[in-house]
Amino acid sequence: MTSTQLHLWQGEFVDDEEAGRRLASLADLAGRVLARPLPTDVVLGACETIATALADPADPLRARLAAHLAADDADATLGELAAALARPALERKLRRELGGPRPERLTRPDARQTVYEAWAPVGLLTHVAPGNAAAVAPLSVVEGLLAGNVNVLKTSGSDTALALDLLAALGAADPSGLIAERVIALRFPSSREEWLRALCQHADAVAVWGGDDAVAAISRLAPPGCRVVEWGHRISFAYLTRDAAADDTVLDALARDVCRFEQQACSSPQIVYLDTEEDAEVFAFADRFAERLAKVSDAHPAPPVGTAERAEVTTTELVARLEGHLGLTKVIAAEDGSWRVLADVRPAPAASPLHRSVLVKPLPRHALTGTLRPMRRYLQTAAIGGGRADVAELSRAVFAAGVTRVTPVGGMLDGYAGEPHDGVYALQRYSRRVGVRVEDPEFRAVACLDDLVAPPVLPPAPAGPLLGKAGVQRALETLDTEHAHLYFRSGGTTGAPALSVFTCDDYDNQMRAAALGLVAAGFDPARDRAANLFFCGGMYGSFISFFSILERLNATQIPMAAGPDHAVVAEALVAYRADTVFGMPSYLWQLFHAEGERLRAYGGVRKVFYGGEHFTAEQRRVLTEEFGVEVIRSAAYGSTDLGPLGYQCEAAEGSVHHVLTDLHTLEVLDRHEDRPVPPGEPGRLVFTSRARSGQRLERYEIGDLGREVAGRCPCGSRTPRLELLGRYGDVVRVGSYFFNYRRFVKAAQERLGYHGEVQLLLDADGGSERLTVRLDERYAADASAAREAFTGDMEELAAAEAEGLLAFEVVTAGVDAFERTATSGKLRAVVDRR
Repeated sequence: MTSTQLHLWQGEFVDDEEAGRRLASLADLAGRVLARPLPTDVVLGACETIATALADPADPLRARLAAHLAADDADATLGELAAALARPALERKLRRELGGPRPERLTRPDARQTVYEAWAPVGLLTHVAPGNAAAVAPLSVVEGLLAGNVNVLKTSGSDTALALDLLAALGAADPSGLIAERVIALRFPSSREEWLRALCQHADAVAVWGGDDAVAAISRLAPPGCRVVEWGHRISFAYLTRDAAADDTVLDALARDVCRFEQQACSSPQIVYLDTEEDAEVFAFADRFAERLAKVSDAHPAPPVGTAERAEVTTTELVARLEGHLGLTKVIAAEDGSWRVLADVRPAPAASPLHRSVLVKPLPRHALTGTLRPMRRYLQTAAIGGGRADVAELSRAVFAAGVTRVTPVGGMLDGYAGEPHDGVYALQRYSRRVGVRVEDPEFRAVACLDDLVAPPVLPPAPAGPLLGKAGVQRALETLDTEHAHLYFRSGGTTGAPALSVFTCDDYDNQMRAAALGLVAAGFDPARDRAANLFFCGGMYGSFISFFSILERLNATQIPMAAGPDHAVVAEALVAYRADTVFGMPSYLWQLFHAEGERLRAYGGVRKVFYGGEHFTAEQRRVLTEEFGVEVIRSAAYGSTDLGPLGYQCEAAEGSVHHVLTDLHTLEVLDRHEDRPVPPGEPGRLVFTSRARSGQRLERYEIGDLGREVAGRCPCGSRTPRLELLGRYGDVVRVGSYFFNYRRFVKAAQERLGYHGEVQLLLDADGGSERLTVRLDERYAADASAAREAFTGDMEELAAAEAEGLLAFEVVTAGVDAFERTATSGKLRAVVDRR
């Protein structure tokens, strides 16, 4: 940026003349830009890129930004920015302040009602930033971006270009261009009133830092109805019980709080209050604290103080010394003027001149609220030193006085991700809550209005290597316990059970997304009575997950779980009037077969939602024609390690699912090469999880085959769709030939009218191999006829037999003979015993 390029305007650096010309069209610009929504996921991705760069000492961006800062401040400021811009911190902020990672989407807060709500931007948001905190300006703009606003930042003409360079890099990190078009950053003095007026006159909200005069000046420039978000000067203090005041470790921690940032932060202690009414105790404590402050200050030398600041400190100290003759005060100060303790027996709060200047005052707890309340507009942080009961009691007292945060002594300047600022959440101040209410029954299966409007804006797929199941398990060995709250194991259908780990927030995000998908599939939380018949136990997640999904939908559910006594389950379905069942197809099929007479007589089961397997066409026909089931649909497409991946809508046919783009990005790669297939062609499904703070799975090869489905879905949704085409394991090699499990299923249905389960058994048989097809004896009475059907349908099967490469047979058996996974109850479609 050259000396004539002073301002950042939508990703371009411009000079004064060009910026002034463009200011005239600011209102029109905001209208055009706001018509294009900004997904929070776009902001999170760009911020993560910048955070990674700032955390790397060798990154050119970090070096460029460090050049704008004093050498002794660079590491601390850039570290603060890196931590604040990291994706986990911003995701937590979104969840705390706006309820979730995608607050801009019009979804149903209560799925029983067709009412849609979202957080929308206020519109044009002007930030009048302070000159004494380098990180504040860019971080406020990021908050404005998370809320979707067009952001105009005003920094002081004497400020460095740190904020402009950082925001330019943020815009460049977003390939969609949506961030850059929402950021304007101008450097000019507040005396340039025509520019300041131009920034404020069309604003929908103005965020301003400063004292009463600065806030009042901006408020006069803001138009009627404009929201003025005041981040004014604040006073913070420590409050010590007698025991705490006598503890040197407490005093050392307090001294460190005083010396950090030279009391320039709003949360820095300016006053120390003692729980006493005795003047002597105040003066005695001041002497003791001065000793501790001197030691800490010597260990952390104070930087030079400006002339104006030095004059204010000197004036305050001289006045206090004069009042000492009246017995009101006592001053203890360093010989070099680097620090001072000002004891004052009058409890009323007062502002310190800062720069390691600490007031010490008496304030018995019974008078605490009444004494401090007149200053309630200015109070922020109170550090309370005392026991557990003291902290509990005194916290309530200072909150009543106007304080907004309580911390331990020594931790006044520390915070936590998602912490409110000055008693409010910034993102809510930069947003509006909007709602849409509809009564048309056609909306019952519309979970999100935005999906009807435009395809989602998705980041490009990562460029790294593919990740397999073994890689996921290896990564878990080094996963920080901070990200390991919930442990699940897969069912082990295709091998040994695999472990998956989630944070509680990750799990909640996934369950909410899956719940929206279930509504789109035709589940009606306001009317349906659901029986959860998935398997439970052994760390398997299906029952628990659907319990959570139904809970988030505020739905009526009967959490039975899959039980071995089908009569007990059927009795509960009838007794509790369940009209919807959730479970594995193999289990549900057994239930309907074993309790057919009772369930036919009941006739109340109208919807079946399944997962993990598929119903055959013949099984669907039986459920529909004989039991009166009206809806048979996938409850979700997902996996234990990735979570929910897709959902079916009311218009879905076969194995077509919409992709849960709020959670994942999908790639379809060639079966043999790691390259994308042409649109619509089948390939390997590879997912990247985007809404996961701990175990992030990038380019994870899930083991399924599928293809993208082109065009807009008849349901009206614009989210992408995929058609599942089976698993890699469905294709087996035996006797030198390749056979597809699904082809055996299809042949059994079409040639035999068979609607039971099919299982392939692979064995070594001397010098050749044996392929056995196991069928349910209830639906296949003649094994020889079945054998002829398979060999007649598959020429390669007969050829392998003729060449002596394969021994083939069909056996019929009872349902208990079929091998299943212990935890999930899934049928093992192929059992390889070679």
